[in-house]
Amino acid sequence: RRSGQYTMNHDRSKTTPDGASIDRSGSQDSLDEMSLDVYWKELQDINETTGNNHEERVALVVKVPDEGELEEEWLKEAGLSNLCSKSSGDPQESMVFLSTLTRTQKAAVEKRVETVTQTMRKKNKQHQIPDVRDIFRLHDDSKGRVCDGSEPSAERTSERKNETQDGVEGPKISLGTDEQKSLLEDMLFSGRYINSEVPFSEQAAKIRHISEGKMCKGGGCDTLLLNLRLPKDRTGTTKIGDLAPQDMEKVHALALIEITALYDELRTEFKQQKAVKIKTKDSGLFGVPLSILLEQDQKKVPGTKIPLIFQKLIAQIEETTLETEGLLRIPGVATRVKSLCQELEAKFYEGTFNWENVKQHDAASLLKLFIRELPQPLLTVEYLKAFQDVQNLPTQKLQVQALMLLVLLLPEANRDTLKVLLEFLQRVIDHQDKNKMTLKNVAMVMAPNLFTFHGLGSKTIEQSEFVMAAGTANVMRFMILYQKIIWTIPKFIVNQVRKQNTERLKKDKKDKAMKKLLKKMACDREKQEKTPNDADVPQGVIRVQAPHLSKVSMAIQLTEELKAGDIVARFLSQKSGNVQTLKKEEVFLYEIGGNIGERCLDGDTYMKDLYQLNPNAEWVIKSKQS
Repeated sequence: RRSGQYTMNHDRSKTTPDGASIDRSGSQDSLDEMSLDVYWKELQDINETTGNNHEERVALVVKVPDEGELEEEWLKEAGLSNLCSKSSGDPQESMVFLSTLTRTQKAAVEKRVETVTQTMRKKNKQHQIPDVRDIFRLHDDSKGRVCDGSEPSAERTSERKNETQDGVEGPKISLGTDEQKSLLEDMLFSGRYINSEVPFSEQAAKIRHISEGKMCKGGGCDTLLLNLRLPKDRTGTTKIGDLAPQDMEKVHALALIEITALYDELRTEFKQQKAVKIKTKDSGLFGVPLSILLEQDQKKVPGTKIPLIFQKLIAQIEETTLETEGLLRIPGVATRVKSLCQELEAKFYEGTFNWENVKQHDAASLLKLFIRELPQPLLTVEYLKAFQDVQNLPTQKLQVQALMLLVLLLPEANRDTLKVLLEFLQRVIDHQDKNKMTLKNVAMVMAPNLFTFHGLGSKTIEQSEFVMAAGTANVMRFMILYQKIIWTIPKFIVNQVRKQNTERLKKDKKDKAMKKLLKKMACDREKQEKTPNDADVPQGVIRVQAPHLSKVSMAIQLTEELKAGDIVARFLSQKSGNVQTLKKEEVFLYEIGGNIGERCLDGDTYMKDLYQLNPNAEWVIKSKQS
């Protein structure tokens, strides 16, 4: 439990526990003393709530991994376990995967393999461990080029450092003059657009190269919040949830390697923590693992992805009004919250709980209690520290880029629940003129509930407590403000997935899953009435299938400005059959096959550009549920 874990001292907004003056360079100005008071008050309320609950509960135990064990787990999660174990994993698949990695990503893999190799040699392991220098070499290349045809990372020339993961050289920027250095610094530090085409770790390497000795931690280089945004991508923005599960597995592995490479480049330690398995509740509402909660809830509401109690508490808060002053900040009465918690446990699933008895501030306290009482943190034991360490990255842009990658590493249930929470918090902030809950106030209130955790918080007291408060509140602020960006899969990762799929298809043309999919779509086409043009689709024309709509097939002429949304609109304009029951926002055009498993397209995708990227794809209109 957390009782006694924090020593409250509201004067910490002016001095640290040891009496030293505060350096606000990492707090980005807007996190002022009054905002920090909100943080300390929230911690105090948490302690009081905890103190009123005398039920025994086993604290989460975090295991300190043995030397090399962490790296071995990392390689396993990245799908590269065969690099440290003779029997596990498919070497052919690993070679395909490794061939798509960038220079910095390869360096991250090499570093972990080297650690595992040295550890196993110390332990006198009998099976053969690959030499780290051989991992990225082509078997038939005696010149020592790594598997994408480029020089080994240590021998790359300055020109090669500008190359992107697609093999296309970026702009060669000489760093010879102060004017040129200043121009590049402006582009990397102060630009409003997040470049998601070039791997973030490669961008970080450039930043480190041009600003050695000038880097400032905690986002201190950006004193004010930037209005960061993603540039429009003509081939479409890919959101989390748009890709098929098999491609999301590749995304997870690539995101793990990329965030590790990014932290390596920025000299920030990236170490996953590991929780020892403990006995947890297998039923109920509070203190129950998300997976078990969803298993219970899906029996009542099939397909639900968010715990029903979590949804209901948010709905209860919003039912009154979001204009209530101090919403989320002012706690409910502790004894009443405890009583409501016990009553919910007994009556929620029976449907006999009387929600009229729940005051708005009580519902807000119950929502925060639900988050804190999870057996493992919503941001997971493995990645909670990595989320906390985002505060140490030198620019806001890098911090947002890191969050984009870390969100991809969360289990689906955690990620979906976090998304609903952040959307709700933004709705609260939208009413700040009335409720006085600004972005920084909401961030200060919610940070202790997400970032402090029993079993993980003992090191975050006394000297580091002020830094923890300002830093985690800042990360919380970014997660709320930039949530739409954070839930976007970076384009370079989608491109790497496409390359993996292309390489795999080259090596295995008898891919059973793809063959079955294409065969099914071919059979569907044969059943449809054909027009004279169906047999031979001309160049620059695509055939779009819509098996659930009245017009089941249509030949579409590609033009420079034709978007995915335009194609959907054409099908929906056919007023017959069940098309009348479907709304535009419920139906999407999908890219299926070729160099992607399945991808839901956003309405602003320019189809001619995407067709050129994936000419072998099939195009299908359907709802996300089908």
